[in-house]
Amino acid sequence: MRPWPDPSPEPDGPRAAFLTFTLAVGESVTLQPAEPSLAVAPHSLDSTTEGVGSMRFRILFGTAALLTSLGAAAATGVVGAVSATPGTAYVCRGGNFAAGHFSHIGSGNYSSITVKGVCNISPYAVINVSGGIHVAAGAVLDAQSAPSTITVAHNVTAASGSLLGMGCQPSTTIGTQAGVPCAVHPKGHTTITVGGSIIAKDANTILLRKLTIGGSIRLVGGGGDIPWSIKGNAVGGNVTIKWITADWLGLQFNTISGNATLKHITVTDPGDPGRTVAVVENTVGQNLNCRALRPGVSPGFIPGEVNHVGGNATGQCAAISE
Repeated sequence: MRPWPDPSPEPDGPRAAFLTFTLAVGESVTLQPAEPSLAVAPHSLDSTTEGVGSMRFRILFGTAALLTSLGAAAATGVVGAVSATPGTAYVCRGGNFAAGHFSHIGSGNYSSITVKGVCNISPYAVINVSGGIHVAAGAVLDAQSAPSTITVAHNVTAASGSLLGMGCQPSTTIGTQAGVPCAVHPKGHTTITVGGSIIAKDANTILLRKLTIGGSIRLVGGGGDIPWSIKGNAVGGNVTIKWITADWLGLQFNTISGNATLKHITVTDPGDPGRTVAVVENTVGQNLNCRALRPGVSPGFIPGEVNHVGGNATGQCAAISE
């Protein structure tokens, strides 16, 4: 994963903080964070980076056992993985958040996937879903730690308290340095296509990076101690993000054919009271509306790094758009 923090005073602007490392449960450490991942022990961390004030937040995702299990699966191609027979309606169960144990979803053709446990995608899996993917309340789907190809015909949905992470890629593939390398095989990447929409209601954390989405992104309610990152996506419909209270939230480097609406979003990073919602270098085909973003909204750090809006930019985003 990237050795740089998220957020950081880098040219591409803030990026959601994420850590990947090996340590025992219960340790307290000081280190430089990278982008969020679902591969970290559930501790509180004191994080300090060059040019950035101290940032303290609690990581909610598993232990180093995730990296160990992913490494084993990558080496064998089958360890711990479940492969589908054609048209299987698959339910992924099991896993243990506290212990960092994940159930693996392997290559196959599925009619649907329902995640009811703590699950990840096996490295280099090729997954085709003729229906949709649903992450149940309190469940975890990590599709952003290892290279894979995932094609979903219909919607991806995430329920209350769930954690959904999709997409990893070399850092230079989003913006200037905004991509988030895969924890397993950092030079690899995911290719994720969703024919329908991505819809989350009261989720704990949503991470969407460099996806192709035929429909819309609709994220309503929820939030937690992990930054939310929606970056580098191609969205055929609208993006709506509202009523979220999270450590941080960034909408960055997306191409959105319809409207983008962000309202009633509060970022709470206790180590950086000046931290703001980041709306950076998005291309919006229709209108961009930002309202009640607290404590404020910010563009990128590079001069001219504004949002490009085909219709009208209103509210707090009017001053950071053209």
